[in-house]
Amino acid sequence: MWLRSLKVKYGFDISYRTKIGAGFYIGHFGGIVIHGDTIIGNNCNISQGVTLGVSNSKNQGSPIIEDNVFLGPNACVFGNVKIGNNSVIGANTVITENVPSNCTVVNQKNNVIEKDLSEYYIHNKFVKED
Repeated sequence: MWLRSLKVKYGFDISYRTKIGAGFYIGHFGGIVIHGDTIIGNNCNISQGVTLGVSNSKNQGSPIIEDNVFLGPNACVFGNVKIGNNSVIGANTVITENVPSNCTVVNQKNNVIEKDLSEYYIHNKFVKED
């Protein structure tokens, strides 16, 4: 119960089983989820919203994050993949394959669909009366 209350209070769900190296740094509060079988090396920095999780399909297992890695806001790493030394994972990037050392991975360019789909997402719309 004590661990559960800390998870809610601080916005971090980091298992006590997670192996974390020296110099681990969390830059901003909240939304961080790290699976218990994940291995994190030395001097790794993670931002808010990061998920390091297990995959039960392709690359079954948990991530290995080597030394001197930066994970940007809302980055996700799923499965038995390795993020190499001195790598940067950009904001909102999803990793499902190994990343070599000394690399930067960024999210793809946004795809713009020229179709208004807002009616499916905006509910309780306020209509101004004249």
